[in-house]
Amino acid sequence: MPRRNGTSELLIGACPGPPLCGDVHTYLFVDGLDLVARSNAAAVGAPPGRLLRPGGPLWPAERARTVELTAGDGPGVEIRVRLRGLRVVWSDLTYPGADERLVEEVRFDLRQYLTELERGHARWGGGGAPPGSP
Repeated sequence: MPRRNGTSELLIGACPGPPLCGDVHTYLFVDGLDLVARSNAAAVGAPPGRLLRPGGPLWPAERARTVELTAGDGPGVEIRVRLRGLRVVWSDLTYPGADERLVEEVRFDLRQYLTELERGHARWGGGGAPPGSP
């Protein structure tokens, strides 16, 4: 559930790869819910080195961009990321929230969001990005 100020909270985690899971991948928890798993149970998050790097796909800009959150060839999970003032907006979402109602958009406080991206990149961002990946 969004906080009282109408923003959601982002928490980033990562699976380190074998033997725990097949490859290194990112977990994106929005208000405590795993966005990728709730959007597509067969998908796994993209490598943290691709998603979390400074200036990378999840870093907000005023111009909206579509971001593929998943790895692999099958159906993935895409979102639109944009900066609106002091808020980061993720739109084009389609996952059931904690109350099972469809979540279509979330807003994050810019400071909390950037702090979490920086924390995630510092901890896991050095691995899993193929050379020359966008």
